[in-house]
Amino acid sequence: MQKTVLFVDDEPNFTSAVKRALRHEPHRILTANSAMEALRLLSEEPVDVVVSDERMPGMSGSEFLALVRERHPRTLRIMLTGYATLEAAIRAINDGEIYRFLTKPCHTQDLCQILQQALAYQNALEQSSEPQGEAASTLKAAALMEELERHHPGITRLKMDETGAILLDDADLGLPEPGLWEKVRP
Repeated sequence: MQKTVLFVDDEPNFTSAVKRALRHEPHRILTANSAMEALRLLSEEPVDVVVSDERMPGMSGSEFLALVRERHPRTLRIMLTGYATLEAAIRAINDGEIYRFLTKPCHTQDLCQILQQALAYQNALEQSSEPQGEAASTLKAAALMEELERHHPGITRLKMDETGAILLDDADLGLPEPGLWEKVRP
């Protein structure tokens, strides 16, 4: 499956140049000219690596990468900026948990190599986190139970007596409240 890399920079000339420079690479290249545009793209489709500038109007790259880490934790994050400050680097590392911090200008060959390393690292992480055998079934069942609980709070909780028997009341069975039945019966 083809990997996707998203470049985020408020300079359209830079994103166009990146697309041209990486056109022969085996990755799908997406570009966004703002953090908000990039967040929209990320919500619409999976992205494997995000490469962001630091200085952008509306939201800094480090703020953006921190949001990406929170909302899309499996997406690797790289900072590529022409305005490298110690503060920006610390924010990107601590808040965005970035994979790499690069400065502009960055040679195409170096960028290609770093993207290959990032994608290889991501593949290794995915393979090491893929459970196998019975453990996989248990984890899938647990994930399903979490999903059910999220959509229907309380559905996975059971009331039991001291013998372990499941206790149900009329409301659990969808029956009318006690007393209403007698009023309805002829």
